[in-house]
Amino acid sequence: MDVAVLGFGGAEIGIDGSPYKTVELLLNSAVDAGMNVVDTAECYETSEEMIGRAISHRRKDFFLFTKCGHASGFDLPDWNPRMLELQIERSLQRLRVEYVDLLQIHSCSQAILEKGEVIEVVQSAKASGRTRFIGYSGDGPNAVYAIETGIFDVLQTSVNIADQQVLDRVLPMAVARNLGVIAKRPIANAAWKTGKQPVSEYHHEYWRRLGELQYDFLQGDLHNAVSTAFRFTLAQPGVTTAIVGTTNPQRWAENARMLDSGPLDPALIQTIRDRWKAVAKQDWVGQN
Repeated sequence: MDVAVLGFGGAEIGIDGSPYKTVELLLNSAVDAGMNVVDTAECYETSEEMIGRAISHRRKDFFLFTKCGHASGFDLPDWNPRMLELQIERSLQRLRVEYVDLLQIHSCSQAILEKGEVIEVVQSAKASGRTRFIGYSGDGPNAVYAIETGIFDVLQTSVNIADQQVLDRVLPMAVARNLGVIAKRPIANAAWKTGKQPVSEYHHEYWRRLGELQYDFLQGDLHNAVSTAFRFTLAQPGVTTAIVGTTNPQRWAENARMLDSGPLDPALIQTIRDRWKAVAKQDWVGQN
């Protein structure tokens, strides 16, 4: 897949309950501007339905990724093989497509992967043409095990200025095995942007970490700070694309323009890495 370096993450539009007309404008304007990666998941509330309704008629213009695993709406436990089969079919119906380009196992544990049943379901989906590629979305030791299986085509994992543990082991392993890498949360949810702890608990861990890291570049202009954070993530060896979620129809184009400054200065990249190594705690692990 010839993916653009900046993709769209579909969590916010579903979980935040964005109006359909907003999502329709957001996605179509982003595709018009060159976005060709749309990543979602069955557990992102209405995300799959809205994506399918808004842009399924433009199927050839973008690569479509989704995730499976959490039994949202099914009276079966997470990771039950029958539930996964039903879920995959439901995702295709919601997205209004016959196949996705990438089907990912969504943050399950190594213990679940070791049983083999979950992997068999996504392999079957690939063999039957319901997905072109299969991937694992997750972090830490679970991601290491997923890579070591040699089964997956793609890894989606957290990579950003507040989440660098992945850079020392996981990304080099993925590169060595020729996996595509999707960076999630590539700007650390811009958790610093208001100067106050974010409302969402989902962002609190990065807020705490950044409070200790005290990067100089976060103290200045917000646009430049976000641009620096984003380009740091894209500079990491192995990162193929980074997905950013938004509910603002103008935001994707604004994010894309941040790349106009070109690659981040290697000296600044090293400064950010050095600061992480000096400050990061042992428990600053990858955030799902």
